[in-house]
Amino acid sequence: MKVGTLIHVVFKLFELLAELIQLYTYVVLVSCLFSFLLAFGILDQRNPIVWKIGNFLYRMTEPVLRPIRSVLPNFGNMDFSPLVLILLIQYLGMPILGLIENMIITTLR
Repeated sequence: MKVGTLIHVVFKLFELLAELIQLYTYVVLVSCLFSFLLAFGILDQRNPIVWKIGNFLYRMTEPVLRPIRSVLPNFGNMDFSPLVLILLIQYLGMPILGLIENMIITTLR
């Protein structure tokens, strides 16, 4: 495989990874909105479709949010773990991803 082609493949893989991270950020935001709608009684959790969507969002976000919740102090009914997760993704995850991508591409040249 040519070096130029390999660099292009690595670039596209990191581009895909960045898009997946961005998609996960949107899932966290939708999960927050969904929980507010449930808490204020706008959505009925007994509805099977609402329950399935809520279950999906819970399964997607809870494994990542649980360790953050264990570190954060208790703020009563407010859960700041999604905010912390989004800040970590945007200000640590994405720059680190870019740094790794640059290191790999520099190594391949």
